Amino acid sequence: MRLPAVAIAAAFACGIALGLQPAVVSHVTSVSLLSTCFVGGFVLVVGGLALAKKGRPFPAAVASALSWVLVGFLGACVAEQPPPAAHVSSLLTQGHLQLNSPLRWHGRLRDEPTKLPWGYGLEIELTGVEYEGSPRHAQGGLRLSFTPRPEEASLPELHARDEVSVLTEARLPQVFRDEGAFDRRAYLAQQDIDLVATLRSPRLIERVAAAPDTLAARLARTRRRLREETDTLCESSPQTAGVLRAMLLGDRSFVDRAESADFQKTGAFHVLVVAGLHVGAIAAVLFWLGRKLRLARPLTMLFTLALLFSYVAVVEERPPVLRAAVMTAIVVLGGVFFRRLELLNSAAVAGLVLLIAKPLALRDSSFQLTFVAIGCIAGLAVPWLEKTAQPYVRALRGWRDVTRDAAHEPRAAQFRIDLRSFERWMRAGMPEWLGNAAGYSLVGGLSLTFRIWELLVVTVALQIGMLPLMARDFHRISLTAPVVNLAAVPMVGILVPLGFLTLITGLLLPAAGKLLALPLTWLTGLLVHIVQWFGHFPRWSYRVPGPPLWLIVLFFAVGVVLAAGMRLKSTLKKNLGLAVCFAWFACALVIAVFPFKPRSAEGKLEVSVLDVGQGDSLFVVSPGGKTMLIDGGGAFGGYTGREEVFGIDPGEEAVSPYLWSRGFQKLDVVALTHAHQDHLGGLAAILENFRVGKLWIGREVSSAALGRLERLARNRQIPIEHELRGKSFDWDGVKGDFLWPETNPEDIADEAKNDDSLVLQLRYGNKAILLQGDAERAAEHEILAENRPEELRSDVLKVGHHGGKNSTTQEFLDTVQPGIGIISVGEVNPYGHPSLELLARLEMARIRILRTDREGAVHVLTDGQQIEIRCFVACPGAENTASNRTEAPNQKQRGEKK
Repeated sequence: MRLPAVAIAAAFACGIALGLQPAVVSHVTSVSLLSTCFVGGFVLVVGGLALAKKGRPFPAAVASALSWVLVGFLGACVAEQPPPAAHVSSLLTQGHLQLNSPLRWHGRLRDEPTKLPWGYGLEIELTGVEYEGSPRHAQGGLRLSFTPRPEEASLPELHARDEVSVLTEARLPQVFRDEGAFDRRAYLAQQDIDLVATLRSPRLIERVAAAPDTLAARLARTRRRLREETDTLCESSPQTAGVLRAMLLGDRSFVDRAESADFQKTGAFHVLVVAGLHVGAIAAVLFWLGRKLRLARPLTMLFTLALLFSYVAVVEERPPVLRAAVMTAIVVLGGVFFRRLELLNSAAVAGLVLLIAKPLALRDSSFQLTFVAIGCIAGLAVPWLEKTAQPYVRALRGWRDVTRDAAHEPRAAQFRIDLRSFERWMRAGMPEWLGNAAGYSLVGGLSLTFRIWELLVVTVALQIGMLPLMARDFHRISLTAPVVNLAAVPMVGILVPLGFLTLITGLLLPAAGKLLALPLTWLTGLLVHIVQWFGHFPRWSYRVPGPPLWLIVLFFAVGVVLAAGMRLKSTLKKNLGLAVCFAWFACALVIAVFPFKPRSAEGKLEVSVLDVGQGDSLFVVSPGGKTMLIDGGGAFGGYTGREEVFGIDPGEEAVSPYLWSRGFQKLDVVALTHAHQDHLGGLAAILENFRVGKLWIGREVSSAALGRLERLARNRQIPIEHELRGKSFDWDGVKGDFLWPETNPEDIADEAKNDDSLVLQLRYGNKAILLQGDAERAAEHEILAENRPEELRSDVLKVGHHGGKNSTTQEFLDTVQPGIGIISVGEVNPYGHPSLELLARLEMARIRILRTDREGAVHVLTDGQQIEIRCFVACPGAENTASNRTEAPNQKQRGEKK
């Protein structure tokens, strides 16, 4: 077998995948399961060896493959074991720790305090916590942020590995409980961050003991100096400094949302992630330098690997960097021991090593993308180039030497002969010196053309090969990616080595570092301008729902057949090659256009109250499939004055993924209740990510945020309409009536107010749903005065203003008489929502209460006669109403009908 490592790694990965299935994860603590796997693996190994000795290779290979599957399965079971009892997640789960008040935490700083656009960030490896008056052992990671105020002192002097004590109110990372939403809590857990907190004052943190003088502490200080040096050398261009921080040191803190989006739109975001491209550029320069110093091959290898892993240690041991370093090390070592290195085998060995060390890495999207990318290069691009450009590239070496022609295949040998003939024809009418220059220019131009072709082939293979995972995980199709990467990849190959040379020179010789920084900043600025220019092309980058699992499997199965066929030398390959290639491109086209129908409950009105934290976002689907999104959340959880630049965007991380999870690409209407940040902030992402028919707005307000949203709508040619009291619409039998606000569309308010909210009632058959927005007492009083009680009665009420005490008054409840009240509210929010006073009013009225901070997304469906409730987590209160009957759970949803 030419690819033994590929078979072993594939079998091991299949075993891990089996071990990560939910049915298995629930039994990973079973001693009998683990024992059976261990004994089974041992028996298969022994059996395989016995079969091999008897000269039965096929059964022996099968036994060997099964043994690797069992080992992978066992590794997944071991990795899925519950955390230790002292881990903060275990303490919280078991009720031994509560996070509803400030606590004193003890631990060691993992790294130097990190400078951020809004202040500083610290990561603490926890060792203990003081709870209920006594110290307790605690493990885990705490991420602490601090925003200094002008009147306050700065942070005390702190360094990596210092033992510290901090008094703060920690909390679990924010998570949106919606189908398809980005799981930030799990993402941070992969980085060993279990809790987050804000430091209110520098006096609340103190250094208990200084760090010992260790290699890790010295590396952390070096990393901090390099970050500071980057800012110093690029002080005239903060944008360039932010991009260089990301490219060289893996710190994307100073790359704002708009810049990041441009790199994503052009398929060049990998430039900002220190991974294979960056590590490969460093390794190539180090290897070239070793050869120029005329070091022996083993010394060149040691020189390259020593400096390469020093680079990895400085930029931190992050998974993408480690993967690239391990892969590079295997390639370098393989080049010493083997004359011809098989890239697929090298990648498989690297993957096997990484999976043995951390089996759960298999479900990490970055791990999957890394090895899919390597598979595309080694399995598709390299064979393709061998059929096209590579023979001619080799033919250019020593092209004037006739004696080397016989070493090349016929077409390449003929190419060399033709090249020499053309050179003689050119030299005939030229001076000798000019003829030599013309010959070298001709060969140089051909060499450059072939290199561009190689890069284009690799880029196209990567873009198509990674299409399913990019659509599944990032929901983006970039048509400009091949062109942009033709410029970005070579530029990164220059920028990364030049950047580190500039930083090191700047630390040793500041004046020389300033000189080197000039071409560095110019080239980085050029890269940013190229990305921004292509990023602003309309419709050259668009968002799509993730493809179904069967299509992903089919795509990769056809890709594997195509890669295998390109390695075969038989008539079968020639006969079926085009058909397989066509099938592969057809799968890619289906993924890119997503022709599938969205999932909706036909014949039913659906209103989904999404979990967007402390904000509102509601999704309405009519019985015939018309759609309306009301608000998009937007309390970014960022930092005062910069929320729209650096904070978490619920429109991008919660609302859009939810819609994509159901297959929606188009929205008939996007409605904004009022121009408060927690309602409109996420709508910019919605307008950019979906085809929107209309934008409905209530009262016009003199607001910068609303102005930006309206400009974005006009730029995307989305009509803007103002909806006021008295207007209505009819969608597939659903009557929608706007009850508020009552104002002149030309009347522009100075600021947004809760009582300017759109209030909408949806009525379908005998059932009605009232959506109150943030309307409070004054608006409720006017609505009650202008409508008959029977017109306002509704079965479901979306409670006003996140459950604030000034909304959903007793008089309003008495008139509406809802059976179900839904509160859209953020977990542990600073406003005290929902208020105890409001909850008491709802309970006194015997209204069933559903909250997005507890139940996650709440889905209300009705056929006009019956109401069905589904929640992202279990819906409470089914037993409290006699008319409720529970239906079977649907994956993560639980449902009841009324």
